[in-house]
Amino acid sequence: MMIEPPIDELTKKAGGNKYILSVLASKRAKEIETTRRNELATADKKAISIALDEIYEGKIVPSDLD
Repeated sequence: MMIEPPIDELTKKAGGNKYILSVLASKRAKEIETTRRNELATADKKAISIALDEIYEGKIVPSDLD
């Protein structure tokens, strides 16, 4: 089974730091849950998966933690 997006690539996007990756992903997931509650009810993906996809695509970067 292949994990998408790959954890190694996600870690690189977070400056090589898994702690920063987890903080960034959880912060963005909470934002998604707050702003897209109705959309998530019918979606097949959870907020954390959407957040990780956004990090992988470069839409969210560690400087967004501020």
